[in-house]
Parts: sequence; C-alpha cells; structure tokens
Amino acid sequence: DIEMDNLEQEGINEEFIEFAIRESIQDASKLPCSAPIHRFETVQILLPCFTCVGPACIPAGDVCALQELSGYTSAFRERDSRGQLLLHAAAVQPQQEILHVCFLNSYLPLYCVFETEDGDTCLTLAAEAGLVENVKILLQHQASPHNNNSRNESPLLIAVRKKSYDMVFTLIMGGAFVEQVCQSKWTATHEAAKVGCPAVLLLLLRHGAKVTTRGAHGVTPLGIAAEYGNAEALEILIHHGGDVNAQASNGDTVLYDAAGNGNLDCIKLLLVHNANPNVASYACQLPIHRAAYEGHILALRTLIPITTKKAIRLSGQNPVHSAADGGQVECLKLLLQKGYDVNAMLDTHISENYGDLRKTPLYFAVSNGDVTCSEILLAAGARTDLDPLQCILVAVRAERYELVQLLLSYGAEVNCNFSVICNTLFPTALQYSLRDPVMLRLLLNSGYQAYKCFQCCHGNCEEIDSTWTELHNQAYQIYSQPNAISVRVISFCEYVSVSWLTHLVGGIVRMFLDYVSHVNICPNLKRILEKRPEWEEISEILGKPRSLQHLCRLLIRGHMGLRTLNNPEAMAAVPFPPRLRKYLTYSDYDLYGELSSI
Repeated sequence: DIEMDNLEQEGINEEFIEFAIRESIQDASKLPCSAPIHRFETVQILLPCFTCVGPACIPAGDVCALQELSGYTSAFRERDSRGQLLLHAAAVQPQQEILHVCFLNSYLPLYCVFETEDGDTCLTLAAEAGLVENVKILLQHQASPHNNNSRNESPLLIAVRKKSYDMVFTLIMGGAFVEQVCQSKWTATHEAAKVGCPAVLLLLLRHGAKVTTRGAHGVTPLGIAAEYGNAEALEILIHHGGDVNAQASNGDTVLYDAAGNGNLDCIKLLLVHNANPNVASYACQLPIHRAAYEGHILALRTLIPITTKKAIRLSGQNPVHSAADGGQVECLKLLLQKGYDVNAMLDTHISENYGDLRKTPLYFAVSNGDVTCSEILLAAGARTDLDPLQCILVAVRAERYELVQLLLSYGAEVNCNFSVICNTLFPTALQYSLRDPVMLRLLLNSGYQAYKCFQCCHGNCEEIDSTWTELHNQAYQIYSQPNAISVRVISFCEYVSVSWLTHLVGGIVRMFLDYVSHVNICPNLKRILEKRPEWEEISEILGKPRSLQHLCRLLIRGHMGLRTLNNPEAMAAVPFPPRLRKYLTYSDYDLYGELSSI
C-alpha cells in the first residue's frame, strides 16, 4: 500500500510539473514587449523543470510534451541520477518519433557514444531492448557499432543473443565487425553457437566470421555448440571447416563438451565426422568419463563400445569412478553390466589430487553419502579395504549410520586401524564416535573390540607386558606436537586423558562393560573415572563376577564371526530361537534401530 501511494504521488508530481512548465511557457509568450526576457534567462529558470519532465514524458510516450522542450538543447544534455541522457531513454522506446525529437535537439552525434553510469551506450540499450528500427536510426546518426558496454559486450553480440536476424544484419550493414572480441575473447560467432540460431550463424559466416576463433579458454565456436547441445549450429560449423578434434586450453575436446551436455545428435554428428573418443583432457578425462559423471545414459551407451581399454588405462581412472562420484545409478549399473571393474583403482597421479588419497569407486560413493550407489557397488563385489582410509571410517566420521550398517553387512572391518594421523592401540573408529552414543553402540553391537580400550602399560608391575614396557620407554607427547610423527602406540587411557574428553569417559567406559568379560582398570583411567558420576555403577560391575549368560554371549559371538553377525540374511539362517538371536546381536542396545523406527 505504501508503495502504491508513493507511485500515485510521483504521478501527481509529474503532472503538476508538466502543467507548471506549460503555464510558464504560455506566460512567457504573453509578456509585453516592454519587459523582454532574454532566452538565456528563460532557459536558466525553466531548465530544472525541463530536466524533470523530460525523463518522465519519454517512458510515457508523450511526444508532445517532449517537443515542448525543443529549442532548449541544454535540457537534452542534462543527465539524470543514473547518468542517462534523454537520448538513452529514447533509445529503448518503441516510438521512433521520440528518438527523432531527441536527435533534432541534441545536434551533436557524439551524444550517441555517451555512456550511462551502468556503462551502456544508446546502441547497446536499443539492442538489449530488441528495437531494430531504433538501431537503424542510431546508426544513421553515426552511432558506432564498435563501442562495447561496461560488460565488454558489443551491440552485435547483444543482437545475436536476442536471436534477431534483422538486427544482426542491420548492424553488419552499419559497419559492425563480426570478429570483434568481447568479454573473455568471446565473439558473436561464439554467442551464435551458444544460443543455437542457425540463420544468424550463417549470416555471420557469410560476412567473414571464423570458425577457428578461440575464446579466453581456447574454446572454439564448435566446442560451444557442442557444450550447449545445438546440433544444427554444430553441423553448420563443421561444414564451414570446424575442427571436430580441436582442444581447449585445458585439453577438453569438442566430443568431451558434447558428452557433458548429453545431446546424442551432437555426439553422433561428431563421431560421423571422425571425432576421436580416446583423446583425454589434461585432467585425464575422456568423453566416457564425462558422460558417466553427468548421468547421460544414451551418450554412455554410444561411447562404451568405441572407447578403448588402453585409453581408459592411460587416463588413470575408470568410468565406474566417474559414475560413482556423480551418483549416477543407471550409468553405474550399465558399466558394471558391461564388465567394467568394480574395484578399479585410481592411478597415483590421480589419487594424489585428493587429500585422502582415495582409490576406489566405493570410496567416492561413501564419501558422498550415497547409499544407493554404495549398495550397487557392494552387491557387485566392491571391497571395503582397498583405500588408505577405509570406507567404514569415512562413513563413521560422517555420522552416516545407514552407510555404516550397510558396509558392515558386506564385511567391512569395524576394527581397522588408520595410523597416519594417530596410531592407537584401540581400533580407529572410536576416535570418530566418542561424542556419538548412537554410532558407538552401532559399532559395539557390530563387534568393535572394546577390550582393547582396557589394554595399556599402566597396570601393576606383574601385569605389565614386556612389549608395553618397551613402548612405554619411547619418547612421545600426545597432542602437544600435532605435526610430529607418532613413534608409539597410544592407549585409550592416554587418548581420553585430555581435558576436552574426560567428561565423556564415564559414559563410554560404562558402555564398554556391556561388551567385555572381566577387565582391569589402570590407575590413570581410574583417576579420571572416580571424578565421573558413572563411577559408582562401574565400580559395582567390576567388583562382581560377570554373569555366565553374558560370558556365553561373548563366546558365541566370537565363534560366529563378524561377517555372520553383521549380515541380517546370514543371521536369519542360523537356527537360533528369535529371543536368543536378539540377545546375541544386542538388539536391546540398538539405538540406531530405535531412531529408524520413529
């Protein structure tokens, strides 16, 4: 409502100003001869009103109001708050008479080249508005077709973007240079290939446009047409001498660009004209990789039989990697059906581009949190232990419960170690789940070796193993030197002794006791636990023998093996009563299952 009131008030003000100007002109004409007013004084008095009414009457299409300013050329030379002359406003109006009036009173053609604060000339404004007749008038009044706007766009480039054949023809006849370089060394031919207007493209080519012109990144118009899937424009460029195997500055081929768009007509057209599908970019990417990553299944079907195994091997990466990275389920299934290796490994020069040194397609899927692709890969035989940082640890760190459960059901090693950052006695997964009781329970239920968290070299003298004594004598510091290479194995009691973890220790140790038989608490860990509210319960459990039922559960689980325990189908086949099966699998402690059922 406030905006509407403001607009109404502005309209009233404009009408009032217009009325005042007309009255002033009439009064001036009625003055007696004895009281002459010099022309200069009249202009000085009325000019503020003229410059207000001019911009208002042009958008309204009021030619009469504009003509009343005739003779007062200063009004046509004044700029508004946006740096526009009346000529700029007239350039975007469909009434050519307004433009003629402005030219009659501007006199000097140089006003055509004046720019607004946004960097637009009259000609670029008219081209943006799609007004062919205005463009003709401006060219007749010596407007230059070579002056770019602040975005470094020429009037010809803008006309091509508008797909206006008549405007492009008018500008070319008016002297526009078809090979004029605009933004990023972009030409009108590049723009025509992008928008896919065959008639305009042919017009440019007839007037000297070159198909070999390269943009800032070394891309030819042929590559642009392929990238945007304009098959007709692509065919025209090929027939005019375009190189189907041209490569951009980064090594991307025209076929690679077409594979990224997925337009099958473009791909087939390039292949018919002998485009090579086995030329990799400087990033070692083939067209088949691009099609798999983008999920263009038809393009992928076309490229599979013509892409050589040698080219894929030399590239250092498999299309299965690309499909898994892009999360393209159908492409992934197709590649696996065609016999591509589910456990293909990235070459070192590719793997080193990733901070985690990943190797397998499964790692891409897991790191993306993609359950569907991960399941397809696992069902096809993907191994979980081929990457330096195993996939199970990636899923645990990312708090992906479903992925963790899926990986464990296919035999992922819950007790794996990653010693590059921190070499611990206990399995690494605990480091990523200390603050997540749901994840920690999921790991423990799946066979995490909780007993290793009670092994250390701080017990009584008779309990200390000679190996631990040797390790204890090695110099090390925990956390104080994060860049130093660890020279010894760190025990759980040492790992959690830092101030920002001690508040978690009570709950974690109490949870561990559900998965171990009798254990000893070392003095260091005991000192921490005694300050925690859980210590009373922990002390009571440790002070009594563990139940036979609990010990039998641990023994049976040990004999069954983790692969059977973590595989629902395998467990369903075991001839155990349902109640015993639930007890063995710690179903009462399945916090993730409870969350999933909500």
